[in-house]
Amino acid sequence: MKNKIVSFGEIMLRLATPDYLRFNQTSQLNATFGGGEANVAVSLANYGLETEFVTRLPQNDIARACVMDLRKYNVGTNHILYGGDRLGIYFLETGAVARASKVVYDRAYSSIASIEPGMINWEEVLKDAKWFHWTGITPALSQGAADACLEAIRTANRLGVTVSCDINFRKNLWKYGKTASEIMPALVEGCDVVLGNEEDCEMVFGIKPEGFDVTATHGEVNAAEFESVCTQMQARFPRAKKVIITLRGAINANHNTWGGVLYAEGKLFQSCRYDITHIVDRVGGGDSFMGGLIYGLNTYPGNDQKALDFAVAASCLKHTIYGDYNQVSVEEVEKLMSGDASGRVSR
Repeated sequence: MKNKIVSFGEIMLRLATPDYLRFNQTSQLNATFGGGEANVAVSLANYGLETEFVTRLPQNDIARACVMDLRKYNVGTNHILYGGDRLGIYFLETGAVARASKVVYDRAYSSIASIEPGMINWEEVLKDAKWFHWTGITPALSQGAADACLEAIRTANRLGVTVSCDINFRKNLWKYGKTASEIMPALVEGCDVVLGNEEDCEMVFGIKPEGFDVTATHGEVNAAEFESVCTQMQARFPRAKKVIITLRGAINANHNTWGGVLYAEGKLFQSCRYDITHIVDRVGGGDSFMGGLIYGLNTYPGNDQKALDFAVAASCLKHTIYGDYNQVSVEEVEKLMSGDASGRVSR
């Protein structure tokens, strides 16, 4: 029986300032690892599912430390490709209140950016897979990475593997002469489950809810406004049976509201709205949502509402955890889903 969930993308060394310090204030940086598709794999492994993360890494000690880190969380690494010169890095300055967080990328010429189609035997990688996941970050890195991603999607389609994507638009990454609007449609056409937010859908596909301004939400987001986004996405990409939109209301850098909607078979499902008042780390929030959604759709088949609720609760908890990875259990997510947000000590 096919149970494995495969994800493909870049993992990086994350160097973050401690204690809300600015880059020019700190004399040290905290080193961890992270990347959209790897973050999803860690979430799913924590929930007890079989995972495989596919990427390309250099042959050096930092890359070996990265692989050891993934294995610590029980993420499969058997199909990692080795070659190229370097592991990408991103620097994070965590914001507070009215000061936004900042990310500085140092990932040019990374090993995965120089990947080419044909380097990975996708037939072998996906032969025992149930699900394949990618994000819009990967095709933003280079034409070769975009082509390799498309190769994986088409192989998954041929083998009957469910394909999901997180549109994950990053304007600072599209630098090799192509735009997201040129590259992404061909990839999303092969997807069964599509996740995005209001900026992703507008910036990549020109699809947006009427009269919505994310900067003016003040924490209040009307979920029903996004049904039009979902129907437009399904009209554009008819293979997508489920379209999901995350809803973040930004009060300040430390205080957000968080929820989501899922549209399937002509019905809009809405989650409850969480009020996250003391954010520890919001990086990886969308990835934790995707990990929760994949788990929910596989664990509660036919119950899209419960799958959505699991995804939102899982991501809510991620905002309380430092680092890219969502290190929570199914039991912790289900406890929050049940309405227990007391945070009482478990003895």
